[in-house]
Amino acid sequence: MITYEKPLLRDIDLMLELVAPEVEKGLILPRSKEEMSKNIRSYYLAKFQDKIIGFCALNIYTTTLAEIRSLIVTQEYRNRGIAQELVMKNIQEGLELGISNFLVLTYRPNLFKHLGFEEIQKEKIPYQKIWADCIACKHFPTCQEIALLKTY
Repeated sequence: MITYEKPLLRDIDLMLELVAPEVEKGLILPRSKEEMSKNIRSYYLAKFQDKIIGFCALNIYTTTLAEIRSLIVTQEYRNRGIAQELVMKNIQEGLELGISNFLVLTYRPNLFKHLGFEEIQKEKIPYQKIWADCIACKHFPTCQEIALLKTY
């Protein structure tokens, strides 16, 4: 049975190992161990028999806007609804905090469109995101990611 839970600091090394291939491909922005430690409460893990098989984070920018980011599920567990469940866990947490707008930047928009996210122009992305994350990306400023937003 797959379980969903908040990570512990001791999970970070395994999380970094899990996401490394996607970071190497440029599909997910790199996060340092220190950054992940500082933001550990923003993550949800998916586990199967105590093995981390995926995770996702909720990064809050303002009182009404958060980003779903760092979504990863290991290849062998994809197409089982795990990514969708991770996203929904983060959205639920955001809604409980009072967030009403959820942003995502992705090369794989189908999951998010299925969940009701709508494509937006990148010009509508808040400057906090651009200067906090995008500027550090190896694809900046010629990013091909698709921006999507879901409002509740």
